[in-house]
Amino acid sequence: MTVERFNKIKACLDRRQPDLAVITDHMHKPHNVSAIMRTCDATGVFSLHAVMPEDETFRARSGIAMGSDKWLDVSVHHQIKPTMESLKRDGFRIVAVHKSARSGNFRQNDYCQKTAMLFGAELFGVSEEAADLADAHVSIPMQGMVESYNVSVAAAIVLTEAQRQREEAGYYTACRLDPEVYQRTLFKWYRRKEAVYCDTHGLPYPELDPETGELADPEAFAKMRMS
Repeated sequence: MTVERFNKIKACLDRRQPDLAVITDHMHKPHNVSAIMRTCDATGVFSLHAVMPEDETFRARSGIAMGSDKWLDVSVHHQIKPTMESLKRDGFRIVAVHKSARSGNFRQNDYCQKTAMLFGAELFGVSEEAADLADAHVSIPMQGMVESYNVSVAAAIVLTEAQRQREEAGYYTACRLDPEVYQRTLFKWYRRKEAVYCDTHGLPYPELDPETGELADPEAFAKMRMS
């Protein structure tokens, strides 16, 4: 670990968008979820909510995700309705990428609002239940014979538009994360082994030196591990 690495992580975290999230609705192909995670990282999305059956295990394909799963706040859920309702209670406007009678052009949606983008399963798209709960539907204009993009491609197109709008609004120029969330995420990203230990034993994360990323009080942490 180096100071350069620490500063790079801080710079990335400074651009994360706490009010831009992604929901995947029973997406069963790991390579598609992995590609979406890579796009989330590239566009500054902070959190991804993966909804999948209880008998399936969430996993990222390392060759596709390229490690992006390490830089996202990933939550796994087993039912779409409570997941969406929880996000709505937190103030998110849920926008489904879904072709329907109420779909608008994806470019005309305001992604500077607190937004959770919803993407459906590869074969069936957004479920009927999720589509009914969504606040808005958007679709990508198609000029060919095929009626849809691959879901990971669609995610890249829409999230890049969200990034464009947010760049124009200056959303990436200053850190927008809550200070407590920022410090906790910074520790998890930079001091992964210590973070796993703390999580496993229910311990608070120790303070970091803000300039170097080293433990501010390594002796106190060592005593805590020995107790």
